[in-house]
Amino acid sequence: MNADAIREVLKRQPFEPFEIIMSSGERHVVKHPEFLMLTPSRAVFVDPITDHLAVLSLKHVTELRTIQPQASA
Repeated sequence: MNADAIREVLKRQPFEPFEIIMSSGERHVVKHPEFLMLTPSRAVFVDPITDHLAVLSLKHVTELRTIQPQASA
């Protein structure tokens, strides 16, 4: 995965939350575009609720998956 592909997802209007799936199976949910910073080879992900910070190698990102809004019951 390259930084440009992720930037395209981050710039969608309106923004749609998405999940970053790593080759290890690890998953990171990006709920707002400000929670992810990109360099040419890495992404820095922050979850403001848990204060979790992860530095992700883009060569290990296998998929970006849009998170569908949950239906109200």
